[in-house]
Amino acid sequence: MNIVFKASENIQKKMIKYYEDKRKEKTPPYAIFQAKEEDTIITLYESGKVMFQGISADIDANIWIEMEKKLNNRTIDFAKENSKKDVQNKNNSFFNFSTIGSDEVGTGDYFGPIVVTASYVSKENIDYLINLGVKDSKKLTDDKIIKIAPDIIKKIPYVTLVLDNDKYNNHYSDDINMNKIKAILHNKALVSLLSKDTYDYDKIIIDQFVYPKKYFEHIYNAPKKVINISFMTKAEDKCLSVAASSIISRYTFLVKIRDIEKELNIQIPKGAGAKVDEIGAQIAQKYGLNKLKHIAKLNFKNTDKIKDILAQN
Repeated sequence: MNIVFKASENIQKKMIKYYEDKRKEKTPPYAIFQAKEEDTIITLYESGKVMFQGISADIDANIWIEMEKKLNNRTIDFAKENSKKDVQNKNNSFFNFSTIGSDEVGTGDYFGPIVVTASYVSKENIDYLINLGVKDSKKLTDDKIIKIAPDIIKKIPYVTLVLDNDKYNNHYSDDINMNKIKAILHNKALVSLLSKDTYDYDKIIIDQFVYPKKYFEHIYNAPKKVINISFMTKAEDKCLSVAASSIISRYTFLVKIRDIEKELNIQIPKGAGAKVDEIGAQIAQKYGLNKLKHIAKLNFKNTDKIKDILAQN
């Protein structure tokens, strides 16, 4: 992981002092110093730009980013500043590289679980997946996903985690919100996948849903963590493993929705629109309001709208 940002003059002085006893003998061209802090290489350039390289780059960089905020009232979004540095070409594309990627579905759907998948795509499997038509699941029809997902599952290593509605409703609170739930699930999926084998990958990529600093705060108490992550917006379009993970997640989600439909003998709409309120009210009328706890995310506004519909009838 590489993180680069321009440091203020007072921060530069503090860095020079802080890393004095950790400096490397050789300094790159145009650099004031280069130091090593555990697993991170820190290089301060004459331009004022500082680069953090290594597994713990984000953690070490955050020390100084927080200091910039405290001393200079300056907010640094290093995910934005590094968007052009953390890429292999102009389009941020990693389609031609061996990668591990994770993606989730179900977070915007009232009905059904949250599903997170992490998968590994090696260079050898790239052509196979492209020929299958692998791309962002949001750009594929459900029929297409149902058709190609089983082939993807047979071809590549992956781990899928399903957070059912009962567990979601029991855990969701002001302290444990949707982003924290997603971060915890992404981390668990990545840890689980990496424990299965030793993969030869170039990058681990997550479709960014929260700032990296907040992501690592969310998983702070996790017993095991994957931290050498590249966060990328619209990663499903730029990384084949993220695209594959999104398809596997969507496929799993659709299977779970189909199970609910078979149980209730009613078609379950996706999303969180007016049709969801209507169907939710029908389910509550037939099976009781408590049924929603087992098949829906009760913190969504749809729950209040469903109650309003019931009150009017």
